[in-house]
Amino acid sequence: MATASGTGHQDPSADVFAEAAAAFGLLAAPARLHIVWALTQGESDVTRLAQRVGGALPAVSQHLAKLKLAGLVRSRREGRRQVYFVDTADQAAVVEAVRLLVGRRAEHGTPAVVPARRLRGL
Repeated sequence: MATASGTGHQDPSADVFAEAAAAFGLLAAPARLHIVWALTQGESDVTRLAQRVGGALPAVSQHLAKLKLAGLVRSRREGRRQVYFVDTADQAAVVEAVRLLVGRRAEHGTPAVVPARRLRGL
């Protein structure tokens, strides 16, 4: 671990940065970002999520499985169905980042300063 000059704080390990990058990589897919956004608004089962995000049930289920493996989404069983949610205690920073990024874009109704198509491949 490296120490930031003059602060005495140590940088996280390369493994921590790799895990964080992987989590952000998962959120780079519009469908997954929409799913996390929806779950920041409240818990839901896969059927309602698929209807909300306009995705096929199997595709949304796969996205949820990946988000769950990354620790971004959790689930619990209620009878015969799985209910998915974002644990705001564990993922408060991620939830807030999603709310700010998506929420502000939605409020203003304007495209990002740099169009997404120009950001691809950076």
